[in-house]
Amino acid sequence: MNAHHFNVFGTLIVVARTAGEWQAFYPGTDGKRRAADFIVPADVAEHELGEYLADLFHENATPKHGTVERLA
Repeated sequence: MNAHHFNVFGTLIVVARTAGEWQAFYPGTDGKRRAADFIVPADVAEHELGEYLADLFHENATPKHGTVERLA
């Protein structure tokens, strides 16, 4: 599974492509993850994930957490 990790306005999110569909998760500190409560459409390209998440969660932006960052 090719997973992409993001810090979305202070919230960690993992997005992975499985069987042609995107699946989003919230990673836990214990190594487990839970399914996210939003959907990333299958037609969103890999390079567009950060922009899509920024558009989806822009209302969560704060002065302290004002960006979406792709994590290594």
